[in-house]
Amino acid sequence: MAAVADAAKATLGTAAPADRATPVIELESIRKIYRTGALEVEALRGVTLSIEQGEYVAIMGPSGSGKSTLMHILGCLDVPTSGSYLLAGEDVSTMDEVELAEARNRRIGFVFQQFNLLPSLTALRNVELPLSYAGMSREHRRERAREALGRVGLGDRVDHRPGELSGGQQQRVAVARALASDPALLLADEPTGNLDSTATEDVLGLFGELHEQGRTVVLITHEAEVAERAARVIRIRDGEIASDELTSALRGAHR
Repeated sequence: MAAVADAAKATLGTAAPADRATPVIELESIRKIYRTGALEVEALRGVTLSIEQGEYVAIMGPSGSGKSTLMHILGCLDVPTSGSYLLAGEDVSTMDEVELAEARNRRIGFVFQQFNLLPSLTALRNVELPLSYAGMSREHRRERAREALGRVGLGDRVDHRPGELSGGQQQRVAVARALASDPALLLADEPTGNLDSTATEDVLGLFGELHEQGRTVVLITHEAEVAERAARVIRIRDGEIASDELTSALRGAHR
């Protein structure tokens, strides 16, 4: 048991050493066209983008900008019409649904606006559940789940059900669930959308800590004040990258 716990701590405490030669995300000329009968909508128009290991990036865009389509492609929930997408060096742009599901399970930890926790299960069991689907032994997944909850500051809440936790704590459980599989990418889609200002600050502080530990975090948001907490902000408009800039805080740190 101790050996398993030590292995989990080594895995979850800090992200694995970065291979700077291999970006976590590498998009090249990504186009996405939706067709309904004779109607054709080009949601993405040749997006080229690279995100390195350990970056903290926010992606912003107004409704209809292509931001959600880009998120679906980054999360292996959809494939582009043309162009290539390498996820941690693996080409996922031409995968079928089964292969995409496997890539999602191995490479990506998702955090959504809706916490998607099962109300009848404890925090520990909610974090464990995806690991059981992956075929991990009960002992190993239990230790991994406990360590993940400890990393997000909920080591004393493992036996609490979602209804016994605040909104911010529930989102922390969701982050722990995403981290438990040690993904290459933590992809958060409007993760503060259902939270009050106090809980928002709490969750954003957690993302900052994960970034400092070497995690690769991509945050999809429409809120400028949330995006400013990232180190880099990419703005999407009309299916194209309108701007790609370091935030003021990071520019100041580099002076």
